[in-house]
Amino acid sequence: MIEINNIKKSYYTKRHGWTQVIKGIDVRIPRDKSLGILGRNGAGKSTLISLIAGMDIPDSGEIKKNGLRLSWPIGSNAGIHGSLSARDNLKFICRIYGEDIAEKLAFVEEFAELGKYIDMPVKTYSTGMRSRLAFAISMAMEFDTYLVDEGFNAGDYRFTIKTEQVFQTRLSKANMIVVSHNPSTINKFCDYAGVLNDGRLTLFDNVRDALRIYYKL
Repeated sequence: MIEINNIKKSYYTKRHGWTQVIKGIDVRIPRDKSLGILGRNGAGKSTLISLIAGMDIPDSGEIKKNGLRLSWPIGSNAGIHGSLSARDNLKFICRIYGEDIAEKLAFVEEFAELGKYIDMPVKTYSTGMRSRLAFAISMAMEFDTYLVDEGFNAGDYRFTIKTEQVFQTRLSKANMIVVSHNPSTINKFCDYAGVLNDGRLTLFDNVRDALRIYYKL
């Protein structure tokens, strides 16, 4: 179980000064259910998922992972270094997580469909190629909880379907926390849902009730 204990987070901007994005979230996320978090653009969804991932630190409160292995926010290129090739990026990540490089490389080569670009610097890739690489590395690693930021927009329709199929396989042994403004993604993958609005998260027992509130925002 992931325990989120009354976390708060603020950011400073020249235009608005200090703005509190997360105003006090206190929830428990069970290990055996996938949670969808709905919110409009600017509601703080990416901030929340970064806090859960440990990529950012709350101003107050704490997040307890209780030994669970959480992914980085999938859907972003976090951790991918542009000056390194896809192969070298994967080697670096495998060493951090203690994974077998040869096994994971075979998966990434097949899944990302990069061809000869696997040995070229990532900064030379198109946006779609970078997305395919990021998703491939994410899927190569096995986590207890996958953190997903804004769904599965990994390129063309065919590749998106391929990604969703792999996620369905992963869900037999793991769960997900998905933040999105797209109700169809939440409907497809989540057991229950919450609505993030005005810096606070309200959970509902099922996706249907969460959507009813979300559509009124």
